[in-house]
Amino acid sequence: MGRKRKGQEEQGEASSSSAPTPKQRKASGKAEKLPSQQQSDASHLHHGFEPYPPSKVYRLVEPGPVLLVTTGSLAESTHNVMTIGFHMVMQHESPPLIGICLGPWDASFAALKKRRECVLAVPSVEMAPVVVDVGNCSADDAKDDDDDDDDEGEESSKWQRFGLEAVPAAKVKAPLVGGSDVIANIECVVEDTKMVSKYSMWVLKPVKAWINPNKKPGEGGKMFHHRGDGTFVVDGEILDLKDRMVKWQEFQD
Repeated sequence: MGRKRKGQEEQGEASSSSAPTPKQRKASGKAEKLPSQQQSDASHLHHGFEPYPPSKVYRLVEPGPVLLVTTGSLAESTHNVMTIGFHMVMQHESPPLIGICLGPWDASFAALKKRRECVLAVPSVEMAPVVVDVGNCSADDAKDDDDDDDDEGEESSKWQRFGLEAVPAAKVKAPLVGGSDVIANIECVVEDTKMVSKYSMWVLKPVKAWINPNKKPGEGGKMFHHRGDGTFVVDGEILDLKDRMVKWQEFQD
């Protein structure tokens, strides 16, 4: 950058004595806004709320716990594992139902379509780096480590690559995810596929569930939740309002 002329230097020195420089404002952690900027910001508010892009609303409602999904068959060594963040509880009981979003862009889609069963594993926060890595490993990556041309077999190398333990389930052929840092495993069968072709939404019915007694939620087990932009939040303080849930007491312990 070129040198300032003398007049500019004198003007800069005079102004610095009466107002903080941008660098000083940044250092203070609270950059001041000009009145015109503050007025512009206020004009965009709607009853105290500012606009938010509809294309990013998933970041506001997505944060259910990040899950691992296993498909295929442990006995036949075609077991897959992948990570999902889009899922929802659809029904409490009679039967309990869970919806997951899993599309044809995922190699596990073919296995779920073929066998109509899977396992949903709930990892604790200690597994976060591995779970994210699993979610960023594609079928093409798995092919580099496994020359098997079978779509179901392509991802079996993920188990070895990421050090995940596959253990037999009780009612489905897909494996549970073992290990001391897994909070729970839910064995599921496909209940409804009506929304798969349009929304890639599978309705699953849990048929067996397992929980780690040393990692129960709120008792040592902390789930982590994707905020939709590569950042995550972790379970924190528990707010007990059971006494106010007067219409839902049948779902309390």
